[in-house]
Amino acid sequence: MGKKVHHISKERLTVAQIETIISGDYILALSEEARTAIVKCREFLDLKIARSEAPIYGINTGFGSLCDTEIEDQDLQKLQRNLVISHACGMGEKVPNLVVKLMILLKIQSLSYGHSGVQIATVVRLIEFFNNGIYPIIYTQGSLGASGDLAPLAHLSLPLLGLGEVYHYGVKRSGAKLNEKMGWDPIELQSKEGLALLNGTQFMSAYAVYILMELRRLSPIADINAAMSLDAFDGRIEAFDPLVHEVRPHNGQKVSAKNIRLILEGSDLIRREKAHVQDPYCLRCVPQVHGASKDTFAYVNHVVETEINSVTDNPVIFESADKVISAGNFHGQPLALVMDFVAIAMSELASISERRVYKLISGQRGLPAFLVKKPGLNSGFMIAQYAAASAVSQNKQLCTPASVDTIDSSNGQEDHVSMGANAATKAFKVLKNLENVLAIEWFAATQGYELRNAKEKTSKFLREQIKNYRKEVAFVEEDIEMYLSIQATARFLKTRNIRCAVDGTIEKLLD
Repeated sequence: MGKKVHHISKERLTVAQIETIISGDYILALSEEARTAIVKCREFLDLKIARSEAPIYGINTGFGSLCDTEIEDQDLQKLQRNLVISHACGMGEKVPNLVVKLMILLKIQSLSYGHSGVQIATVVRLIEFFNNGIYPIIYTQGSLGASGDLAPLAHLSLPLLGLGEVYHYGVKRSGAKLNEKMGWDPIELQSKEGLALLNGTQFMSAYAVYILMELRRLSPIADINAAMSLDAFDGRIEAFDPLVHEVRPHNGQKVSAKNIRLILEGSDLIRREKAHVQDPYCLRCVPQVHGASKDTFAYVNHVVETEINSVTDNPVIFESADKVISAGNFHGQPLALVMDFVAIAMSELASISERRVYKLISGQRGLPAFLVKKPGLNSGFMIAQYAAASAVSQNKQLCTPASVDTIDSSNGQEDHVSMGANAATKAFKVLKNLENVLAIEWFAATQGYELRNAKEKTSKFLREQIKNYRKEVAFVEEDIEMYLSIQATARFLKTRNIRCAVDGTIEKLLD
């Protein structure tokens, strides 16, 4: 049976659809609509250049502050090649292959609208990259997030020319060796093509999409963790009463409260009589804190989906209006702001999660200190909480906004930049810290629950998750190498197919 095919078209792409394409191992193909739009735009541009006496930015002029330098017709192809090779100045860590795959998909989508002037051969070659597991080696530093993600997209484009390096099904190859293996000739860039490839926000956008895909998993897991901690710490349910949230009806708050009620439905522990009249904020205010992050994620998702369905290069070609317009759609400010915002919202989920871990190890409400049977002889979960606190502290540092910064570039021609690329890569680090903190909370909360050794049980939903978890991570009887269990817990939370739908319904899609 052949692979499933996603046809590139003008149909709006969503984060959910992209997750399906990526996780479902789809291949890409151009729809006839997209193919026609690309070809017509290229034909129009060729005619426009032939009959125009005025210079057209980036097509027969230099770039940036060199925009007034006219280029001779015989050098137009060399101009585009020079642009790509000179702008490949990436530094730092390598971009993960999955993010590179997203960059390729988003670049193809943007070029397919027929406003960029690229050859059909260039887009088809990018599709071949996607379909054949070819990931250009790109570096995390180098983009100012304003004239597009110039350096990262230059590295994405180098292999089209038989240059640069790629990973091909895990094997590192030069661009030249890749062409030799695939039987390809290098793409000969036509006028405007290098600019179309490099101007764009696909580096920022790919990180944004990756983060949102992961938050579709981690946001419900935060609610599940909170419910587990609530029962492990002998918490109260009143703070989740729907009456409370109807009088402050933020959508995310209502969803989180409903999720907690549904997760704990049938729990003996949550219904039993309590000695205490209220819980600390990290438990009592879960709907308000988790909910505010949920609402942030929804807003960020809206902005990102608008961006990935846009033309973000320059100049922009409008065949029907007979215009080639140099403007600023490559400026990453919309993404810069929301990547700073999403980092803050993720940081808060990690922060309140760590506080719940702190309560669980505190030796209160019938639980032993540090969640171990012989504290003193055993340190138990003492340093697991330290590790969570370290990640939370680093998140606070990473949440200093990148989007308020700007540095002049290109001799002052590009005098306001978004720093959206830095915002995106910082947010990625916050995401990874959140993932680890949530793993530590689940590890601690399940330990706390099982230490109660009480007749009262938690809900059927949570008991089922614990049963599956214990197949992979054992209860801690005495001190062990904790990092191994934390890593195994993170893998468990990553692979368990548990979803909270946006209406608050818990779906269990167990193997």
